[in-house]
Amino acid sequence: MPTFEPVTPRALLWILVLATVWAVGCSERAPAPVGERVAAPGPELFIDATAAVGLDFVHFNGMTGEYYFSEMMGSGGALFDYDNDGDLDLYAVQGGRLEVGATAPVTLSDRLFRNDLQLGPDGSRNLRFTDVTAETGIEPGGYGMGVAAGDFDNDGWVDLYVTNFGPNRLLRNAGDGTFADVTAAAGAEDSRWSTSAAFLDFDHDGWLDLYVGNYVDFTLTNHQPCFAPTSARDYCTPLAYRPEPDRLLRNRGDGTFEDVSARAGILESHGGALGVVAADFDGDGRLDIYVANDQMANQLWMNRGAGRFEDEALLAGSALDRDGKPEASMGVAAADFDLDGDEDLFLTHLAGEKNTLYVNGGDGWFEDRSYESGLALASLPMTAFGAGWLDFDNDGWLDLLTVNGDVRAIESLVRAHDPFPMHQPNQLFRSLGATTDGEVRFAEVTERASSAFSVSEVSRGAAFGDVDNDGDADVVVFNNNGPARLLLNTVGQDRAWIGLELVGRGTSRQMLGARAAVVRDGRPMLWRRARTDGSYASANDPRVLFGLGDGTEIDAVRVEWPSGRREEWTDVPLGVYSTLREGDGRSLDHR
Repeated sequence: MPTFEPVTPRALLWILVLATVWAVGCSERAPAPVGERVAAPGPELFIDATAAVGLDFVHFNGMTGEYYFSEMMGSGGALFDYDNDGDLDLYAVQGGRLEVGATAPVTLSDRLFRNDLQLGPDGSRNLRFTDVTAETGIEPGGYGMGVAAGDFDNDGWVDLYVTNFGPNRLLRNAGDGTFADVTAAAGAEDSRWSTSAAFLDFDHDGWLDLYVGNYVDFTLTNHQPCFAPTSARDYCTPLAYRPEPDRLLRNRGDGTFEDVSARAGILESHGGALGVVAADFDGDGRLDIYVANDQMANQLWMNRGAGRFEDEALLAGSALDRDGKPEASMGVAAADFDLDGDEDLFLTHLAGEKNTLYVNGGDGWFEDRSYESGLALASLPMTAFGAGWLDFDNDGWLDLLTVNGDVRAIESLVRAHDPFPMHQPNQLFRSLGATTDGEVRFAEVTERASSAFSVSEVSRGAAFGDVDNDGDADVVVFNNNGPARLLLNTVGQDRAWIGLELVGRGTSRQMLGARAAVVRDGRPMLWRRARTDGSYASANDPRVLFGLGDGTEIDAVRVEWPSGRREEWTDVPLGVYSTLREGDGRSLDHR
């Protein structure tokens, strides 16, 4: 008589995972057709305000049936305040033609939309975007991928670094409403296929340096045919091409950059970068760099000081999944989602893989808690790119939004003769807070998020920020070969909140990398980092935003500056954005 071993919890978990993947693969039901909207039950959490605000950008990927690899990877955009009027403007990255003679339905240029937000005497908000591309001097500049935002010359005006399938561009904000291409003069050239980039001050000299994530060595001349399991032509995987090394550019402080990639150690490993984020993961006061690589081990570049970095991802548990396998990492977001004071990581992946939550133990060592958090199973049917932590309901707990769209044809859509058979709906996950065992869990709330979440498109970049200055996080979704969409938050403003601009000493530059916390009952909590990086190929609002839930009492706001100075403010008002300048607070350093 045969004997059977008892099913272990881990085995049972994998049975559930495999059953889910099988169900997804065997399902005959296709996603909603492109553009179809389905009403969400109950009050909507977001509204699609794209048409109402005059945002009319449409991305063009240049596909002609040759399945060029670069067609499927773009693109992103930026939310940033280019004119210093206190609201977020929008930069949208355009694709291009990949074959001579190919036609396009739109003017092929990146576009800059000025935010003309007007506040009424009754507190009403009239939000409108105006296309100012021509008057700002921004000219067509190649086949676009993404953009990073930061004030690299410390003149108080936010500049842009645009990554391309081809030569990148550094656009300097002149402060008079125009931008100038200073790429060559600044020494910021890179002609490889770049994707995400990040501004950071890794050496704490007061000037923003630049990390450029490069993908693979694909060109139109080394293009090769690839095929789906059905033997039909399809897009290649990144493993068909050699991965390119990334670059680290050190800001000299005179308007130019020095390539320190080799000296810093980042050329010692590379893997086809798609997502980049900078944060202090081990709490030593220095900014580290995490790179999400496509189908290769991810990198965790720990800043050892003196301009040196070491890749500790493998030892730290953040290079591979919990089974020791590389995943197709696309987007990355870092934040303190579990309120323990350190920066955790979230990565997006291909359908059939899970999105991954790496929980930081406080010292830069991570544990994959994707399944325990409730984020894994719901992500298995999707291919996700852009992602971001946002407290959409301002209850004090960070939620998650992912934007989805496959990179290879979805067979059910092919059988339905869909003209663009890669589209998928996006997803929203709400934090349920910590349970009695200390685990923070999430629930998918996509169905009631908005009818806009039922639109099935090929989404790539996502930029997060408070577009209408009402104290909650909004998002702009950038779609491949489709329209950009502005999703306005409709619920967060109903709870108490604090907004901060963290400005450096002796400068008007916002201090990327600074950390702020709300102090309650004598201890800091709700840590947030000033940053523009993260997501996929996109740049985010650098302001720090705290949702306070149902409580309106705080003791103070604490800031830890990149210089190492620690300060507190006890007079920060609620319900408005305040500027905190380094050196103006009460010092917490006793030296």
